[in-house]
Amino acid sequence: MRQVALGKTGIMVSAVGFGGIPIIRLNFEEAAVVLRHAVDRGVTFFDTANRYADSEEKMGRAFTGIRDKVVIATKTGQRGAKEAMEELELSLKRLGTDHIDLYQPHQVSKPEEFDALLGPGGAMEALEKAKVQGKIRHVGITSHSLEMARKLVATGLFATIQFPYNIVETESAAQLFPEAKAAGMGILVMKPFAGGMLDDGDLALRFLRRSDDLIALPGCDTVAQVDQAVVVYSGESVWTEADEAKAQAYRDELGSRFCRRCEYCQPCPQGVSITYAMMYRVVAKRMSPAKAVKFAGATMETVRDCVDCGECAARCPYNLPIPEMLREHLEMYDSHKAAQ
Repeated sequence: MRQVALGKTGIMVSAVGFGGIPIIRLNFEEAAVVLRHAVDRGVTFFDTANRYADSEEKMGRAFTGIRDKVVIATKTGQRGAKEAMEELELSLKRLGTDHIDLYQPHQVSKPEEFDALLGPGGAMEALEKAKVQGKIRHVGITSHSLEMARKLVATGLFATIQFPYNIVETESAAQLFPEAKAAGMGILVMKPFAGGMLDDGDLALRFLRRSDDLIALPGCDTVAQVDQAVVVYSGESVWTEADEAKAQAYRDELGSRFCRRCEYCQPCPQGVSITYAMMYRVVAKRMSPAKAVKFAGATMETVRDCVDCGECAARCPYNLPIPEMLREHLEMYDSHKAAQ
């Protein structure tokens, strides 16, 4: 497995990492098999989050006795210092470790979140103290907003930036990634399969393999998926005209009904959680319908308040029929809920 530098942190990691969402649907024993297999195949970077159900606990158990062989990244969704520290302590306990290699404020996408995070009493105050205490080695950041991600990179406060990038979401390559690279930041790629919308894993990974500066974080829940990622990232970069044609076919297929999570549709006057409700189909595919109902239930219940005013669709830069898609996802959610 090729090793790459994680920005200026001084940490070397495998060129492909491991995304921790899919192991939610495995039991602890099954998750341990997949995680340990990844380590055996040379994967050293593992990404999870406090809010990924029991993902942290599964990693903690699987890495018992081999903590020195893995680099662990996890996240907090809190913006206040006190709350962020509480989540950090919980993550340390769940992961069974005394330190986290990369700790990331999660999904900072709105101006008010930026202000709360970096302002007086914000989470960054706590994280800087945690670094001094040795509980965190480095602080990274994640976002789904291209504009906000660039703003976060420009602060110079973070060691890494984690952002979606895949065959159908390529906007970040023009400015965000070059800016992050110039700042000496590690670039972590989330959503390499477009949140589950790209079903040709080999093609999706080979698309990313073309760039040596990117560390891809595919989510895996089988040893076969781990092996696929390892094969792609252990070999030479290969991308043909036929591959590009397949990639373009995905863009053509998903382009008109694919939510990029830009959040321009927000806020909804009725309080509908539009962005995350638009992702329900993907959540159900990744987690299983039963777990998706529990994981996204609160979000999907807000869809019942939609009055079809059309404001969200008018603000969508991709002209998605948002109210129609929300109704489709609510019908799917209701069918999953009824089947329990």
